[in-house]
Parts: sequence; C-alpha cells; structure tokens
Amino acid sequence: MNFDALGTSWAPRLLSVLRIISGLLFLQHGTAKYLKIPVVPMFANVNPMSPPGIAGILELVGGVLLILGLFTRSVAFILSGLMAVAYFMAHAPRGFFPILNAGELAILYCFVFLYIAAAGPGPWSIDAARRK
Repeated sequence: MNFDALGTSWAPRLLSVLRIISGLLFLQHGTAKYLKIPVVPMFANVNPMSPPGIAGILELVGGVLLILGLFTRSVAFILSGLMAVAYFMAHAPRGFFPILNAGELAILYCFVFLYIAAAGPGPWSIDAARRK
C-alpha cells in the first residue's frame, strides 16, 4: 500500500473532518453554557459578561461557523486566541504541568484551531463552495 498517495488524496478531506469534529466538540461548551444542553453543573449560572460567559458566546457561534466552514480562517484564529487566553487565565495558575492543571484540552484546541486557521477549511465547507 502506498501511504504517500493515500495521504495526498485524503489529506484535504481529513482537514474538513478535523474542522467539523473540532467544531462539534467545541460547540458543546457553548450549548452547555447557554442552552443547558447537556446539563453541566459548573456551567449552571454563567454570567454572559464574565470571561466564561464571553467564551460561551464564542464557543456557540464559533462552533457553528467551524462546522459549516464559514469564515473558517478568521474564526479559527480567534478561537485559537480564546483557548490561549483560557489556558493562561484558568489553567496555568493552578500549576505548571497541563496534566495537573487540567489544561490539556485548552492547549489542544488552541493548536488545532491555529492549524485550521493556517491550513484553511478543507474542501467540505461553505468557504470552499464560495470560492468555486
């Protein structure tokens, strides 16, 4: 099996899959904070003007836009910054190691979104359809 050829043919489509799945997972944070779906006790009373509340709005809107692949590069760049801020505000003060400060997910989202901002939405997106 020629893995180089396989990677070349599937890489753009898998970029779209990465964007869609990342958007769906990220969207859950926003829906939990604002729509109470699913119910997450620590998000029960989020003030919309607090940092978690503002993050929730970006998670909700940004997650939908990422899933659709609309304004992908800009949205992914903003969300990457959001996750960097979230890490340094909420996780880093708890300790140096991400495994101990529960910051692995924020770091992973930050770099996945940064990659998507650089690589683009992939072929399965509204952005790609608009370019045609």
